Amino acid sequence: MPEDHDEERALEIPGARPLSPADIAALDDQWARAWTPAEVARRLEGVDLPWYVAGGWALDLFRGRQTRRHGDLEIGVPAARFGEISDRFPALVFGGVGQNRLWEIATPEVLAATHQTWLRDPATGDYLLDVFREPHDGTTWICRHRRTIRLPYEEIICHTPDGIPYLTPELVLLFKAKHVRPKDQGDFEGVAPELSPAQRARLAELIGQVYPEHPWLAELDR
Repeated sequence: MPEDHDEERALEIPGARPLSPADIAALDDQWARAWTPAEVARRLEGVDLPWYVAGGWALDLFRGRQTRRHGDLEIGVPAARFGEISDRFPALVFGGVGQNRLWEIATPEVLAATHQTWLRDPATGDYLLDVFREPHDGTTWICRHRRTIRLPYEEIICHTPDGIPYLTPELVLLFKAKHVRPKDQGDFEGVAPELSPAQRARLAELIGQVYPEHPWLAELDR
């Protein structure tokens, strides 16, 4: 199932920069000074909405230690409340990303057709934060890979001892199951043994719904 049917419209919006694998590799330096989870938590202190660190950083927050280098920092926020995030950073620039294209400026049209937004410092060109504008229904989170998966935000957001919110590891691994790049496989192999029996069961159930032939299912059944 596509991540978001609306993103097909992104192909029709002019002004995009195509992102080939070589282009993405060339952006590594611009992401080298991205914020850490602690930095973004400090900058978003007092924001009254359910946000969370996502991706590989979320798995490291779950494990209580950094286990590998991270190329960026991703957070998820309810799509309809994205303005409460962008209002925090009036001096910075948000660009839209979708369908392997980058729009340097996330116009309303781009925001409507994509779910991913990169926050850039215009003075240095550094990318600092990757914001996922996630589908939701009020206080219910909706999985963009399979919209029948709906969970209350209070069930999907965990916190570190010092209060940094992060997406529960079962859902992080569900997203990583789509492509299974080498880093995704490494994350699964490192995190799966640290999941509780209930977390392993839920991850297996979710992957079974979205990717019923996925090789991780055999590992989770052991």
